[in-house]
Amino acid sequence: QVQLVESGGGSVQAGGSLRLSCAASGYIICMGWFRQPPGKEREGVATIGGGTTDYDDSVKGRFTISQDVAEKMVYLQMNSLKPEDTAVYYCAADRRLWCGGGLSQADFTYWGQGTQVNVSS
Repeated sequence: QVQLVESGGGSVQAGGSLRLSCAASGYIICMGWFRQPPGKEREGVATIGGGTTDYDDSVKGRFTISQDVAEKMVYLQMNSLKPEDTAVYYCAADRRLWCGGGLSQADFTYWGQGTQVNVSS
């Protein structure tokens, strides 16, 4: 069992930046960030692993996912935030050795509790 703990959420004005962090309790290669906007389904934001990164079109050029495998951490740097980025952000992880990219929630076994990000206009 792998536990994931997110941190770094908060409130920011449009155009601002936030950095989310996620600490894993075990060795993990495939990790990602997903989000659930108010009243909507959870959606993929970015994934990373094995040298592959993938981003949703809505965040390309604004968000950057990075990973420190040795430290069992994954980060999401969010710049130029927009009100539509408001959501609960979840860290996700999976023990498979080949990550393959993509933003499918079905590819991830372990999930964090989520951290709230609010972007005001």
